[in-house]
Amino acid sequence: MKLTDQQLAEFDELGYLFTPSCFSEAEIQVLRDEAEEIYKSDRKEVWREDTGAPRTAFAAHTYNEAFRLLGSHPRLIDPVSQLFGEQVYMHQYKINAKAPFDGAVWQWHQDYGTWARDDGMPEPRAMNIAVFLDEVMPINGPLMFIPKSHKRGTLDASHDTTTTSYPLWTLDNDTVTELADAGGIIAPTGPAGSVMMFHGNLVHASPPNITPYPRKIVYLTLNAVSNHITKFNREDWIAHRDFTPIDPVSDDALLEYARSHSKAA
Repeated sequence: MKLTDQQLAEFDELGYLFTPSCFSEAEIQVLRDEAEEIYKSDRKEVWREDTGAPRTAFAAHTYNEAFRLLGSHPRLIDPVSQLFGEQVYMHQYKINAKAPFDGAVWQWHQDYGTWARDDGMPEPRAMNIAVFLDEVMPINGPLMFIPKSHKRGTLDASHDTTTTSYPLWTLDNDTVTELADAGGIIAPTGPAGSVMMFHGNLVHASPPNITPYPRKIVYLTLNAVSNHITKFNREDWIAHRDFTPIDPVSDDALLEYARSHSKAA
């Protein structure tokens, strides 16, 4: 999947691109089912809320075939390689959950702030790709973005290690207010299978989920190979140290896996 000139211009201006229904329900269903099994496991890569509800499953592409295929899918890899003008590797891979009634907040932050401070990533030439495994609605903890905030560069942040189970470099209220007054706040919603690509410096957050409706999103962090990290402070299943360029699978690889999985069941 190649980005058009209009899409490239839109991304440059706003800091994100949203593609509803990029993946079919058949492709997403097998991922959704296997995500639930991963959340039930007692792996070190699975982090939980204080209530015990799942929050994040890291590095699923290293121990689950369906998520490996998603992590090498051309609909995700090709646009980022096109934008960076070079091959990419997987810096981070996680399946974030907002469990019904239990999904906690993700504070306002920039992802590149963490990648630079904790991982020694030289430049913001890494991209987040978000794949909706559930329908994302205005009510079940959607991602919120401040458009154009990536143009402000990497902002000052404080290391919050107490608000949630996952430490973040977070922005203060005055900074968020200033940015929101200038660019507004959006919360893209759409069906399972929708894809959001957003700049590493785009300011974003998500509110708690106090509804009965789950909200699972897979995040691939794709980094330009020449921009690989230089510090190894975090576990290698959080910030990967394998800088091998990703070789995309065929476009129907995930669908074929879904079909074989369905037959096996």
